[in-house]
Amino acid sequence: MKILISNDDGINSEGIFALAESLSEIAEITVVAPLMEQSAVGHAITMQIPLRVTKSYKEGKFFGYAVNGTPADCIKIGIRNIMKEPPDLVVSGINHGSNTAINIIYSGTVSAAREAAIMDVPAMAVSVTNHDVKDFKFAAKLTKLLAKEIAGKDIPKGTLLNVNVPDVDENDIAGIILTKQGKSKWDDIYEQRIDPYGRDYYWLTGNLMEVDKEIEIDQVAIKKNYVSVSPIHFDLTDYETFKKMKTWNIEHLLNGKKN
Repeated sequence: MKILISNDDGINSEGIFALAESLSEIAEITVVAPLMEQSAVGHAITMQIPLRVTKSYKEGKFFGYAVNGTPADCIKIGIRNIMKEPPDLVVSGINHGSNTAINIIYSGTVSAAREAAIMDVPAMAVSVTNHDVKDFKFAAKLTKLLAKEIAGKDIPKGTLLNVNVPDVDENDIAGIILTKQGKSKWDDIYEQRIDPYGRDYYWLTGNLMEVDKEIEIDQVAIKKNYVSVSPIHFDLTDYETFKKMKTWNIEHLLNGKKN
């Protein structure tokens, strides 16, 4: 099995080291990750500046390729330019901090996996629910087990798995549960501050407005110490509203012309 590994925390993050070490036990791995941290860049791709790829080393040994771009850039270049053959699986992570509910939209970690799904490659994004992670060992081990489990499974094209692992001792993990994306969202506040030169600047803060209650919702599951696994895709069509709008007769807006 060939696995392409990426993230949004950058090629020097602790999480990607733990992930690569674990997955190398079951697969031939290729690491292609951002040169610098790219958290919350979403699915951005680089168009106005040239992308450069450099080799990255850890403790004197070749580790992977660093790209001065976004997580989505890394997947595109990794599959199209660096790997000789498409990978059997793309794994993005292990992210510092959860990616549930509305965070899925902003997440560079999830976007790397989503780019792979767009390219018809099975993928999953893995996050630990703390920005100051105590230990990546359990999340890395779990990712290895999931990678072996989903190998050869019939995952629909365009679908990826979004995995969130509580940052608790393995013995305190309540289990693993299949979940849906929650509806919790951020109440964003741009706090106005003054720099040393007396100029105004703004720093994003805020609180997560948690509205979900069901255990089969990602944000609820992780708070109860369950590993959350959500199948998600990039089809943003609201099918219920689509069916409702069929009755609106909007064709008359263009003098009765319709396809």
